[in-house]
Amino acid sequence: MKEINISEMKGFRVGNAENTEAATGCTAIICESGAFAGVDVRGGSPASRETELLRPVNTVQQIHCVMLSGGSAFGLEAGDGAMQFLDEQGIGFDTGFGKVPIVCGASLFDLELVTNSVRPDKAMGYAACKAAFDGAPVLGGNHGAGTGATVGKFGGAETMMNSGLGIYAVQSGDVQVAAVVAVNALGDVFDYDTKKILAGMLTPEKDAFADSIKVMYDQIEKPKDLWGGANTTIGCVLTNAKIDKCQANKLATIAHNGYAQAIRPVHSSADGDTIFVMATGEAEVGIDALGALVTEVMARAINRAVLDAEPAYGLKAARDFL
Repeated sequence: MKEINISEMKGFRVGNAENTEAATGCTAIICESGAFAGVDVRGGSPASRETELLRPVNTVQQIHCVMLSGGSAFGLEAGDGAMQFLDEQGIGFDTGFGKVPIVCGASLFDLELVTNSVRPDKAMGYAACKAAFDGAPVLGGNHGAGTGATVGKFGGAETMMNSGLGIYAVQSGDVQVAAVVAVNALGDVFDYDTKKILAGMLTPEKDAFADSIKVMYDQIEKPKDLWGGANTTIGCVLTNAKIDKCQANKLATIAHNGYAQAIRPVHSSADGDTIFVMATGEAEVGIDALGALVTEVMARAINRAVLDAEPAYGLKAARDFL
């Protein structure tokens, strides 16, 4: 198995757009020929688009884009930009009366960081798709849907840290797997290999990690308002594996094991944690081996999200503690 660049993923295009001044952005993941797709929503406060369509019993088997964005529910408008762009390219589900692009998506909450009045919109979603088609470099950290992402928020804004967009891709034989994830978690992010905290809730002095789980246990008898949904980690698994829609949904469920290995606590009532899967259906694969690989790739992408993030908006980043 070897690590590859996201640009080497066959059949996919990925593009970012962001407003760094307002601390928000979006990331488009496009499969022009259509990808067998699934989704699993685990968090208690999701903002999502077209997830019902991905149920195995429903008609459409393939999708053309997953749009990850900031902006909470407002940010779902970025998907309209993808609809316009893909329509202009003649990409979509052929209804017999025209092609309809199938665009799924999810948004994280970043409205508290700088401003709640600037959110990813149709124009930004269009720009992300154009960047994907133009072959612009796909940067992680403080870019795309991860621009306004933060972690370790149980103690509030004073002790949280900056996070970002994580990208990790590998190839094993002919099988390619990648994960693109915007990490905006209530919890702390843990290193996949060492199990040590990379980023998360800080002590009041901001010179060490407080350990969110320990703080939560200490306050277990004190009900706490967790900002009403100011979190959410959203991601997408990309693969060229030959799987169907049912298997894609199962793979999305398995991929949440990567969340659990890299984020603690995860799937809280104030997180809208969501994972999509997109598969081009080309390479033969053992589904259980693929599930194990997807789990690791997602966890490592989450690690990349905080390791690639730079200090911003007055917040420290993981690199400050390395």
